[in-house]
Amino acid sequence: MSEPPDRAKGDGGDARVSLAEVERQLRDLLGPNGGATTKIAAVAAGATALAVGFASVYLLGRHKGRRRASVLEIRRV
Repeated sequence: MSEPPDRAKGDGGDARVSLAEVERQLRDLLGPNGGATTKIAAVAAGATALAVGFASVYLLGRHKGRRRASVLEIRRV
């Protein structure tokens, strides 16, 4: 990782964090691709959740439909 900034915490000096420092730290954490893998993972997780949701609604609907369906018996005379 990178070295921490040269700032003493207890000396009463300027303890402000600049935007450039925050951006640099984020770039160091996210790596060279700038967080593209995070976006891909989020899209994959959303697609999986959507597929599971559709499957559960479909199966619950089938179960409810079978429970409501009456059994009809036809006899020839």
